[in-house]
Amino acid sequence: MITKKEVVRVLEDIGKLLELKGETPFKSRAYYNAARNILSAEQEISTLVSKGKLSSIKGIGDALNQKITELVTTGTLKYYEKLKSSIPQDHIEMLRIQGLGPKKIRILYEKLKIETIGELEYACAENRLVEFKGFGKKTQDKILTGIERLKRYKEKHLYADIITEANSILNSVQRREDVISASLAGSIRRCNETIKDIDILVSAKDRSTLSNFFTALPKIQDITLKGETRVSVLLKSGINSDLRIVTEEEFPYALHHFTGSKEHNVAMRGRAKEMGIKMNEYGLYRGNSIIHCKSEKDIFSALGLSFIPPELRENMGEIEAAERGEIPDLIETKDIRGLLHIHTDASDGSDSLKAIIEAAKKMGMEYIGISDHSRSAQYAGGLSTDEIKRQHTIVDEINKREDKFHILKGIESDILPDGSLDYDDDILATFDFVIAAVHSHFGMSENEMNSRIMRALDNKFTTILAHPTGRLLLARDPYAIDIEKIIDFAARRGKVIELNANPHRLDLDWRYCRYAKRQGVKIAINPDAHSATGLYDINFGINIARKGWMELSDCINCLSLEEMKKFCNTLAL
Repeated sequence: MITKKEVVRVLEDIGKLLELKGETPFKSRAYYNAARNILSAEQEISTLVSKGKLSSIKGIGDALNQKITELVTTGTLKYYEKLKSSIPQDHIEMLRIQGLGPKKIRILYEKLKIETIGELEYACAENRLVEFKGFGKKTQDKILTGIERLKRYKEKHLYADIITEANSILNSVQRREDVISASLAGSIRRCNETIKDIDILVSAKDRSTLSNFFTALPKIQDITLKGETRVSVLLKSGINSDLRIVTEEEFPYALHHFTGSKEHNVAMRGRAKEMGIKMNEYGLYRGNSIIHCKSEKDIFSALGLSFIPPELRENMGEIEAAERGEIPDLIETKDIRGLLHIHTDASDGSDSLKAIIEAAKKMGMEYIGISDHSRSAQYAGGLSTDEIKRQHTIVDEINKREDKFHILKGIESDILPDGSLDYDDDILATFDFVIAAVHSHFGMSENEMNSRIMRALDNKFTTILAHPTGRLLLARDPYAIDIEKIIDFAARRGKVIELNANPHRLDLDWRYCRYAKRQGVKIAINPDAHSATGLYDINFGINIARKGWMELSDCINCLSLEEMKKFCNTLAL
């Protein structure tokens, strides 16, 4: 069954394709708006279609209703496929290049007949873009840099973009009666922030039948390899997927092996060898005898180790910690008591404060922290001082009515180029917490950026440093910054570092979460939500926190409401 996210992706693609074809803007906007409204809908898309309630969603008229119904009921949309075939395939990929939008791509096609990224790179190298209006040397250089970045990230996908499809395929396999065990494997099981492909491991009674079933799934576009132990396919979404089929006895060993990482596996085989044990994907062997293991836990135990959660298997000290019995009790979704860094429609959010509150309560939260943009962020509807006062009055009124839920008053205050925050102290003092964030002047040198951020952390009103490196996964590299130096400074000032859970950011990087933990810096796992559904991005942040060895005590969102109030008050002193 096609999911809501898959429908949203197709609608957004249609919007982009229409822009590339030069259609009137309102056509593209219709698809973008429909995608956004469907994503915000509480009911699953299949339910809306089966009950004939698609038209109840704002922006979905008869034409869109028919197209979405066709997509959901058949798994494909003829209009979409025809539209894709009418445009060079690389043109959609070009949209990922900074400095290129649909209009410019269309100009390059009309003037230079550029259809591929290779042709675009050659044209830039030959200095052919500078003569066209709206381009110039600076834009051409930016495009070249974007092409290099695209090459670096080629065939990688955001975890959030594929986990729903991966689980959907896994569920289809698990429902079969001849399947004994099934699991995701590889980097997706380790919850890496970017994924190359979907790995699925299965033990089954009839390998040949399962292989045939898998290749017949409606999500599959091409079959690249088909055998009784391994099947490789290309999904219609453009993602590669591997199915590996093993016996019931082989499953635990294969699950450990195919989960990886490569570095973790090498270290584990080295440890096994020192113990006189041979280790591979088929088993553990002492001489010619197999060491019987019914689970991964048994495998670790046989090697003198406590169980290592998949997220930690990166050969970054987890084997040594397991030997000492010091694997941390990793944070879980149930540990989160409140959510901070939430935008409402007062700035650039799409939902009202009321809708945010209802969604947070549904998630079982005790509190939320509203933090709309500050006044310098004019592009995002940043709040004036009068708007802040009006918002605070509304929040106070709601808090008076609520017994078991509370709204903390916050702001995402821009860190200005000189390191100062975006309001005077008398305004900053009215907030329960302040999230300081860099949103401009990314091109500063490392020393300049370090000084800018440290000055912001030095401000007594700063509570949390938002998305500390400024990266956008697969799109924008971090700005020049010595993140360990920043963490050290935050430790001295008692400030919190954000782990931004937006799947495009996941910043602080998990590799530095453990460093922050060692330095005693608390982490705020924040959804950076711009809608009610965006609150659920907290789950992506929890994955990364787990990879960063975070425990309940390391994250301020695990504090109760009273503990959080006390924490904020202490920082403000």
